[in-house]
Amino acid sequence: MELKPERLVAQLGAEAPRAAYLVAGAEPLLVLEAADAIRARARECGYAEREVFDADGREFDWNALDASFRAPSLFSAQRLIELRLPTGRPGKEGAEVIAGYCAEAQRAAKDGAGAPEIVLLVTAREWSRQHGGKWSEAIAGVGHVVLANPVRPHELEGWLESRMRQRGVRAERAAVQRLAERVQGNLLAAAQEVDKLALLAGEGTLDAARMESLVADAARFDVFRLVDAALAGQAAQAARMLAGLRAEGEAVPALMGMVVMELNRVAALARVQARGGNLAAEFKAQRVWDSKQAVYKRALSRHPAARWERFVVMAGAVDRIAKGRVRSGEEPADAWLALERLLVAVAEPKAAALAG
Repeated sequence: MELKPERLVAQLGAEAPRAAYLVAGAEPLLVLEAADAIRARARECGYAEREVFDADGREFDWNALDASFRAPSLFSAQRLIELRLPTGRPGKEGAEVIAGYCAEAQRAAKDGAGAPEIVLLVTAREWSRQHGGKWSEAIAGVGHVVLANPVRPHELEGWLESRMRQRGVRAERAAVQRLAERVQGNLLAAAQEVDKLALLAGEGTLDAARMESLVADAARFDVFRLVDAALAGQAAQAARMLAGLRAEGEAVPALMGMVVMELNRVAALARVQARGGNLAAEFKAQRVWDSKQAVYKRALSRHPAARWERFVVMAGAVDRIAKGRVRSGEEPADAWLALERLLVAVAEPKAAALAG
């Protein structure tokens, strides 16, 4: 069965532990909380022993996992076996091991064996339809698949309201909006702020002013999110985040490494797309995760390949300005303003004239 993270806790409380669970998705907080809920339920039901396998590379020994499934426990009749699969791709050998375990669990259940001796918990940071296969279908057949997808911008306020209700916090719509503005989609920061509100808010309903006084500006004004905002077409957001970085005392040269790297990456993708090449292969070559490809595709749709090359040139100019290395004939300029112009041009086709 496939579940959303918010349904998992209720489902766990309504039944005995299943033989297998898969928790996967690009939102770390939701993956962590779902996995913690499964671990806690397993402990409650007597699964006192826990084994952890990290399948984070091609050298992982799948035979060791298979042997653990088959070996009797020395310490507890019931065990939780946790498989950490960051890429969400077990490969042929791993898929066979997982599917084989699930088949054995299914046979045991049909024979009336009662509660499974082993609960398998698989966690993955990357997930899409392409990741699934017979192995994940086998897990769904004997347990649950929990997909922890990122909370979309238009869903964030509802997510915050739900989480605050769970913590006993009531807030007006304007207050929830203010909190959403503060956390900027960073669910870990949002969860921390909600937990703090549960301690500090007291009785009554929070209004916007009270919310403002209680929460810190938890928005993650880091360069990674700055570039993501520009690539996603969020010009105003990128400008606001850049202002936040400046206010925090960051220096332009410290930001430009990531900016240049990302623009070079998109320019390479644009060149492949322009000549009708294999974009999927280039995504793989550029090490772009499946969960982030949609952002790059939206960015590619906004500008032709030649303009992406121009953006790379602009980034070089910004870096020179920031380091005081203005070329002969160039006028000294404000590096922060030049970087803002570049990011807005990346985000907004109508501002392409800013690229010169």
